[in-house]
Amino acid sequence: MSLTEQILSQVPGDALGGLRKVDRLWENLKQNTAPTAAAVNHSQQPLETLDFDIVISGGTLGILIGTALAVRGWRVALLERGILRGREQEWNISRKELDAFLELKLLTAAEIDKAIATEYNPARISFTNTPDIWVRDVLNIGIDPVYLLETLKQKFIQSGGKLFENTPFKTATIHPNGVIVESENTENNLFKTRLLLDAMGHFSPIVRQARQGKKPDAVCLVVGSCAQGYPKNETGDIFASFTPMQNQCQYFWEAFPARDGRTTYLFTYIDADTERFSLETLFEDYLRLLPQYQNIELEQLKFRRALYGFFPCYRQSPLKTGWNRILPVGDSSGSQSPLSFGGFGAMVRHLKRLTLGIDEALTSESLDKNSLALLQPYQPNLSVTWLFQRSMSAAMNQKLDPDQINQLLAAVFQVMEELGEPVLKPFLQDIVLFPALSKTLFKTAISHPGLVMKIIPQVGIANLLDWMVHYVNLGIYTGLQPLGKAVESQVKKLAPEQQYYIHRLAEAWQYGAGGDY
Repeated sequence: MSLTEQILSQVPGDALGGLRKVDRLWENLKQNTAPTAAAVNHSQQPLETLDFDIVISGGTLGILIGTALAVRGWRVALLERGILRGREQEWNISRKELDAFLELKLLTAAEIDKAIATEYNPARISFTNTPDIWVRDVLNIGIDPVYLLETLKQKFIQSGGKLFENTPFKTATIHPNGVIVESENTENNLFKTRLLLDAMGHFSPIVRQARQGKKPDAVCLVVGSCAQGYPKNETGDIFASFTPMQNQCQYFWEAFPARDGRTTYLFTYIDADTERFSLETLFEDYLRLLPQYQNIELEQLKFRRALYGFFPCYRQSPLKTGWNRILPVGDSSGSQSPLSFGGFGAMVRHLKRLTLGIDEALTSESLDKNSLALLQPYQPNLSVTWLFQRSMSAAMNQKLDPDQINQLLAAVFQVMEELGEPVLKPFLQDIVLFPALSKTLFKTAISHPGLVMKIIPQVGIANLLDWMVHYVNLGIYTGLQPLGKAVESQVKKLAPEQQYYIHRLAEAWQYGAGGDY
């Protein structure tokens, strides 16, 4: 019996069965055997009646945007595959990011306080043989998803939103003036709407069809657990690494205090090569290394939950679907950086932008594919992170010095710490700013030329040249950003369609330069 089988058999629920189920999905992705049935069809017949302005498929994060739009008076239907409820595991975020809930009138300050299950400080960045770096107020808030989703659900229904649980998405048929969404639920199976939002995540059938079965360019594999029995520790780890490369990848760790114990994650960046190991193999390594990481014996721990998953990333992101009246949001859109797990944090970051944008799209009837594509614009500050992701991973047949990735990261973080919080903090929250990036690159190149030279063969010349384009664009967007604010007063005099277009352009510059930070 493996260590994984032994430990997971103690965890409530069928944790081992769940892990193996996710492993089968991972295997399908590697072999590229996931079915791509037609989820989206067309009809030239106009619809006589429309029941809703917006149908959202995918409830867990769809409820965030659904409630924001219902509060603004739109007729919203939310379709959830099962029962809409949050999981037990907290969602980590920084406090400032929660302001979006106040601005959009989704939660009161008291409700936000109640939604916070844990709060800790400071957080650590740690590599072998280098001094630890400590930061405050980054990903240090643990939100209780059960309370948050229940509160939003009530507000959604009070605002006139219609929630349909146990209603899995089946197909969407686009008509000239709307979309018919068909569900597998026999009682509620047809929804006629002006706009469909796809919030079904990475494995959405709509996304599969839009990507035409293309394999992801990179994958983040993650496993972890929440356990009791650790000595009291009010600090967290945002990024820690203490082993050389193994299994042809570099292992990274995170740890957060949780309401019912301590949560620890092991994650790694890899490609979807058919030879890559299973999540169960990674879980075995996680349990083998956890005692060294947290300085504790496994026998002292009582495991409450097991966590596991994988997050595919595509260079062609955000996703352009090529259909009228369908907009992917959240993980479906691919608008998170290849360094992050996406999910809650990425959705909250774009919540205000998407709410105001969808509101304007519906008001000005800008629902064709080109207009909707402006709501998921190219963002150079996300595209530049592809090179960082590549420098933290190795191809299947690539020979690297086992300590190379750790040495490089330790050097870069050391430089960022020397440059101060305005450089380090945004990066840890997945936001790349042109001045901060430029200073970091310049200083690292001068103080560690040998390490920088080693990256070039690791990432490849083609990737480096591609990155240069995004880096230059990041500079251009940073320069254009003030222009968006300057023309705001003039825009009000234009027609609604023109206003929609100019607002989206200004947002693309703002978010593409990290100006939302």
